[in-house]
Amino acid sequence: MAARKPVSLLKGKDQIGGTWPEEPSRFTDSHVDEFLLWCVKKNSSDITIQTDRPAYNEIYGTLYPSTFRPVDAGDMNVFLTKIYGPEATARLASGDDLDISYEIRPDRYTRIRFRVNITAILSRGRDSAQITMRVLPSEPPTMDDLNIEKDIVDSWNPRQGMVIVTGPTGSGKSTLLSAGIRKLMEQPRGCGKVVCYESPIEYVYDAIKSPRSLLSQTEIPRHLPDFARGVRNALRRKPEIILVGEARDRETISASIEAAQTGHTVYTTTHTTGVAATIQRMVSTFEPNERSERAYALMETVRLIVTQALVEKEGGGRLGVREWMKFPDEVREKLLDMDYREWPAEVGRMIPFYGQTMKESASQFFDQGLIDRRIYLMLSSSTGGEG
Repeated sequence: MAARKPVSLLKGKDQIGGTWPEEPSRFTDSHVDEFLLWCVKKNSSDITIQTDRPAYNEIYGTLYPSTFRPVDAGDMNVFLTKIYGPEATARLASGDDLDISYEIRPDRYTRIRFRVNITAILSRGRDSAQITMRVLPSEPPTMDDLNIEKDIVDSWNPRQGMVIVTGPTGSGKSTLLSAGIRKLMEQPRGCGKVVCYESPIEYVYDAIKSPRSLLSQTEIPRHLPDFARGVRNALRRKPEIILVGEARDRETISASIEAAQTGHTVYTTTHTTGVAATIQRMVSTFEPNERSERAYALMETVRLIVTQALVEKEGGGRLGVREWMKFPDEVREKLLDMDYREWPAEVGRMIPFYGQTMKESASQFFDQGLIDRRIYLMLSSSTGGEG
């Protein structure tokens, strides 16, 4: 019978992922950042820390244990307190899941950032937690990196009005917005004063050289309680550009419209799929007795709507497929002369002339062999636009 290998030889045996060589017998506050830095150096895209299981790194789409022993309740409490704060356990017990950002500064010139979700779970009959940490790039991508269509790029910087990026959760809306803000900052004359309200802050712009731009980022609810309060705050700060991470309720949509009406350029996102559905959804947030007035105010300000889906790409990776429509003066004037309840159907007819439908975009990628037939059919039926 072969002799059993000692634990010291088993630790780190998986050479692709490997476990943390400096793993302590008990995690303390000082170990947390050291462990996370080691995960980043291993090219981990996501780090998952769950009670009663080893921590895991996701490397090139595969999970690898990153600690040799399971994370126990004491270790988890250390992680929760370090990453969120002492009130984390109470927040989880009240039924909240926690979305935040977390940052490590190993030296004065380096920032390593994570998008964090903390969710309560049941493990071995006890209330426990899972922490999911997405490693964020050190700087936002460019629009070229994301292969954004020229038509969208050319329409991205209206003098005033609203640009809306839409899509389901996880469709890359925040990434597209960050690439758009980077584009504005990298213009020869910069973009003036920009105020951003995000939940959480995903990308930072420290590495972008833009002497004629001044950008500030406020995290909701860490710095201000909600997005509507953020827009009202922005109007007192005289910015040229306002970024609102999500326009999901009546107060935020109304405040964003008013900001666009007063000469600002407003960039925001919604959880809708399709240009026509976005208009309909935003109007429907208002009470019936104010819906008509708010609908026409929205149409006066909207300049561009982009809806995006992230899908599997043939050969691996993911691909952004987009529907979009520009709203130049002649389009807005025509729609403003109609009853707002007729807009969804009319916008659906206009998309091929002032943008591109999701069906057409999917068809182009399918013809190029970049997506398979199943995804093509799914995208072709996902919006109301005619293609």
